[in-house]
Amino acid sequence: MNAHSFARATCLILGLAGVTCTLPPKHVNQAPPQEDQVESTRQWLAGDHHIHSRFSVGWNRSVDPPRPIIAGDAIYPIQMNATMAKYYGLSWMVSTDHGGPHHSKVNIEQAYPELLLSREVVPEVVQFYGMEFDTPGADHSSLIIPHTHDEADRLFEIESNFAKKEPHPADSSWDTEPRMLDALGAMNQFATKPIVIANHPSRSATDLGTYGLDRPAELRDWNDTAPEVAVGMSGAPGHQAKTLNRDGSQRMAPRSSYGNFPTMGGFDQMTARLGGFWDSMLGEGRRWRITANSDSHINWREGGSDFWPGEYSKTYVWAHRNHDDVMDGIREGRIFVTLGDLISELHVTARSGDTSVELGGQLHVKAGADIEVTIRFLDPVGLNWGGQDPAVTRVDLIVGQVTGAAADRSIDTNPTTHVLSRFSPQQWHSEGAYLEMSYRMDAVAHNSYLRIRGTNGLELEPAMDPPGEDPWSDLWFYSNPIFIVVD
Repeated sequence: MNAHSFARATCLILGLAGVTCTLPPKHVNQAPPQEDQVESTRQWLAGDHHIHSRFSVGWNRSVDPPRPIIAGDAIYPIQMNATMAKYYGLSWMVSTDHGGPHHSKVNIEQAYPELLLSREVVPEVVQFYGMEFDTPGADHSSLIIPHTHDEADRLFEIESNFAKKEPHPADSSWDTEPRMLDALGAMNQFATKPIVIANHPSRSATDLGTYGLDRPAELRDWNDTAPEVAVGMSGAPGHQAKTLNRDGSQRMAPRSSYGNFPTMGGFDQMTARLGGFWDSMLGEGRRWRITANSDSHINWREGGSDFWPGEYSKTYVWAHRNHDDVMDGIREGRIFVTLGDLISELHVTARSGDTSVELGGQLHVKAGADIEVTIRFLDPVGLNWGGQDPAVTRVDLIVGQVTGAAADRSIDTNPTTHVLSRFSPQQWHSEGAYLEMSYRMDAVAHNSYLRIRGTNGLELEPAMDPPGEDPWSDLWFYSNPIFIVVD
């Protein structure tokens, strides 16, 4: 049975149980992942690290202690999420339910057994156990647990001891920044370390550079405490279908539920602003990664504000198709992210002499050396899930200097960051199915980094997204960086 037929059959079964689910028309696009994908060869594997199931519960607070209401917030079984992830071309996913009073018991007693079942039902998708961590002193985070024999115990240990909404009665002492650092310190001692990614980091920001629950100094503290655990943030947050009605028409709502200060081209301001917070982290030499996710709760066709996993946002990781290498790819920055299937592969090579590195790598050169940067991307065949066939109109090569630790830990700018070259279609050429362009960096003198972004639009910089914007009309992709070290 193919992915579409399986998804349709699962929808019918869920309908008998009173859970609705609506499938879109099938489009020609990337083939869904297959069980026989070659595991010995690294390839671009699309995934999603922020997906809610029916174990993101509601709460009956008329009783003491509050009683969890299954499907009271998000509504789908984990195996339904995995089925739809497969249908929309994902190879990996993380099940991330958020918590509440003693929710750690819901996770270990109910969500985890369903995840084990889902792994059997949809083996084509590499499925991680995790949660949307109720982060002490901050907003939410995706917590990705390594696939080990004791993965359920590890998550239970973290959630029961550190999730700020876990205690009943509520205890404000659990909601502090030092407690988050304690949590990261504990995770850092695990034999196999989990990954923490800050979700929707500027959703509570009130203006450009005026942050809310997640602040630059705080994210620096996380990364300093556990640099292999706290590795990055969501560049493109979920809820991107917030502006869509059930029939696909637009409604006047903020994209991604960013009601105070909007997203910019579908990306959080911490990522989208050139020379902004992300660049300030990279300018310190921090291996601070960006991702994209659906934050799926309820699909937009059924009255929710979310796309299915993989329907709109994809985080591509260069990895073997197994748990360990996907986590390694995230940690090491072998990542690019895209909206609306604008591209499906991105290869960036920095070469000096006989030495070259790819995304996530570090190139050592002598002062004054020249570097050849080659960018190659693949435009997927056919329509995306918005029924369109978007085309890249421009690719930007962005460079910034690495100058070391910032004296001001609240800083959110890197004035050295700039667009080194803007490539239009007239400046690239075809190499088989790929589109390719190159740039020569002459006489490199400073430690630096380079990263790539592209768009289907004409804006030189991503503008603030107006309420009611059609998310399919404004698409961007971003790479994680390559670092240049001048010896």
